[in-house]
Amino acid sequence: MKTKNIFQIIVVCFAFAVIASCSSKMKKREITDAVMQEIYNEIKTPYKYGLVMVPTDNSYKIDCPSIFRKDGKWFMTYLIFEGRGYETWLAESDDLLNWKHLGKVMSFSKDTTEWDVNQKAGYIALQDPTWGGSYEWKTYDDKYWMSYFGGNTTGYEAGILSMGMAYTDELPTKPHEFKRLPEPVLRPNDDKAKWWDNSTMYKSSVIRDVEKETGHEFIMYYNARGDSINPAKGAERIAMAVSDDMKNWKRYGDAPLINHHKGISGDAYIQRINDTWVMFYFGAFWTGWDQGAFNRFAVSNDLMHWKDWEGENLIQSSEPYDDMFAHKSFVVKHNGIVYHYYCAVNKAGQRGIALATSKDIGKSDLHFVKLEDDQK
Repeated sequence: MKTKNIFQIIVVCFAFAVIASCSSKMKKREITDAVMQEIYNEIKTPYKYGLVMVPTDNSYKIDCPSIFRKDGKWFMTYLIFEGRGYETWLAESDDLLNWKHLGKVMSFSKDTTEWDVNQKAGYIALQDPTWGGSYEWKTYDDKYWMSYFGGNTTGYEAGILSMGMAYTDELPTKPHEFKRLPEPVLRPNDDKAKWWDNSTMYKSSVIRDVEKETGHEFIMYYNARGDSINPAKGAERIAMAVSDDMKNWKRYGDAPLINHHKGISGDAYIQRINDTWVMFYFGAFWTGWDQGAFNRFAVSNDLMHWKDWEGENLIQSSEPYDDMFAHKSFVVKHNGIVYHYYCAVNKAGQRGIALATSKDIGKSDLHFVKLEDDQK
């Protein structure tokens, strides 16, 4: 009798454990207007600190920060454009404010036959998405991964750009050349191209789908230009692709996730905040070319369906150093302060990385090089 009772207790406990596990996985926070406001209040950064990364002269531009943490130090991958195309670089910091350039991690190819010979714009993949968390760059298959867009045409984001994957089995805190898969993993002109990505592709952001919301291991959020009638004149939208091995990717869904029908919606970056998923992204030219570029966000409870914030921009042009564009988010929370890094472009076309924060931490001493000084 005792044995039977013990067995029954074990069965009941196991059943409760299974139910609890399932309910925990299936429980989703409803994304109401109140939740959207709560997220906005958590992530807003009303204090502009100023520039944190600027070119030393006007022969090149700095763009697209991605930030991770390792052994108590902060590191940033970012892009440099000097006329030929994008290369991906690495910098380090002790305090998230003062950054030191270290060197390249993806360079122009010596072999002119390579598909990405002139463009390699890389972004860290599989980072811990926890808001205020470790910001660790995690591995898969004992490798650190980057997704990137590449191409063989010279110029600023010129030609047909496709999605590639790069990796290294060395520590990503030292500048060294990442290895790259030999061919793109997604092309705008492949036989699976959709109407929203049949012209060209831009930034991607790769995360683990831990709860297999999509039925796959990994999700890539990417922005691309396309149109069913005139692809080259289409809007830029944010869509998604999935993979189970980081090498083979397929588009997911029957429509883009973020679509404003005009201009640009791009550069998604995902964080897990208050039991929701938050996508930071930028918009540009939704109402016309004079609107400029600005940072926004959307919220989801399943990584696939996103509710767009309809309130104020997170970041917009307001200072001389960002009076043309203030866009392309990378946001971290550390020691109670939200750090919102973005690409700042002034009306002279100078481009660097700026920072806004949730608390007033003062002002940066960095400035763009004066144009007249550069011409002496």
